[in-house]
Amino acid sequence: MINKKTDIFEVFFRKKPAMMLVALRKGGKNRYGSVLAKEVDCTYSHAVKILQEMEKSRLVSFEKHGRIKSITLTDGGNKIAEHIERIKDLL
Repeated sequence: MINKKTDIFEVFFRKKPAMMLVALRKGGKNRYGSVLAKEVDCTYSHAVKILQEMEKSRLVSFEKHGRIKSITLTDGGNKIAEHIERIKDLL
């Protein structure tokens, strides 16, 4: 039986990708994959796969600084993250 807010949210959304977008939105401009993976409680490799799919969909962009890639939400990604937050709050 579904009785928690998070449970019903997971019915509509895959938790990790949705929370990655929200974490990127809350965290400010540039973020790193390893930090983001820890925040949403998943492995680095899983986070990278999700982020690559988001990049293909133009929700995030990567910027290389030497060996490190920073992740930034695009305007579209920011709008989607905002809507996900609103839906989560309504549930």
